[in-house]
Amino acid sequence: MRNYFVPLKDGRKLAVIEYGDKQGAPVLFFHGTPGSRLLFLEDDEISKALGIRLISLDRPGYGLSDPKPNRTLLDWADDVDEAADFLGINKFSIIGVSGGGAFAAACAYKLAPRIHSVALVASTIPFVNGKSPKGTMTSNKIAFFLARKAPWLVKASYRSTKKLIEKQPEKFMEQNKKGNKHLHEWDRQFLQTDEQLKGLMMHMGEAFRVSVDECVNEPVLLTKPWGFSLKDITVPVYVWHGEGDRMAPAEEMKKAASAIPNCHTHFISGAGHFLTDDDQIWEGILTTLLNYVNENSSIQLSIGK
Repeated sequence: MRNYFVPLKDGRKLAVIEYGDKQGAPVLFFHGTPGSRLLFLEDDEISKALGIRLISLDRPGYGLSDPKPNRTLLDWADDVDEAADFLGINKFSIIGVSGGGAFAAACAYKLAPRIHSVALVASTIPFVNGKSPKGTMTSNKIAFFLARKAPWLVKASYRSTKKLIEKQPEKFMEQNKKGNKHLHEWDRQFLQTDEQLKGLMMHMGEAFRVSVDECVNEPVLLTKPWGFSLKDITVPVYVWHGEGDRMAPAEEMKKAASAIPNCHTHFISGAGHFLTDDDQIWEGILTTLLNYVNENSSIQLSIGK
């Protein structure tokens, strides 16, 4: 693993961590809302075995990335464009998970010439008139509503969680192990072992490291018009979604996916929201992106000959 910063032209910096094969095919990973660049307690052996250079970035205001006041989804595409230049990467693939899917879609729209393909994993979709998609679980609906109407209350809640992680980590782990009855049964299996709970604590603790403000700002941003239409995305998009997902309802994603011209869907029966925690699904996502790169490279070589 390798942690570093990407300097941006406006003086901000993005925090980055790399997993897998440092000489492999580049895949950018966009975390959920809230979230951070830290994904694994150790390196990702699946990425390493497949020959993938997995590059995970903190979005502005999360982890160690500097905030960008009043940012938009398409602003993130500009940051990614700069980051790819800094990393010396011409073309790359993207994985956007949950809230990160919106930012992956923005890059697919705005950075098409630089992108091989995009995976939207348990992804959110555009809101209509600021309202959560139909079928969203009640707790998520409330969270989005309060982020808009009572941000101070949401910030206080996240500050309490931050303090718990820092001062009483064992209590945080126990609460998440027992207090997850609102989650789909499939998701609860990933919040049982000490290793799983330590990974969650590391990931969320990093999201809150400097400030909890972005945990309120970004949900509000996701409820606003995205600045582009899904029908205008031209790069190949692979949708991976659990049929039982209630954080990002599958039925609504099916409708959204039908609007994307070059879209390939994987709706997984019985699965919930935490798809990337399942090793088999995670390997399938990475393999799909890698296969597209390899097949596309072969076509280019044939044309070249």
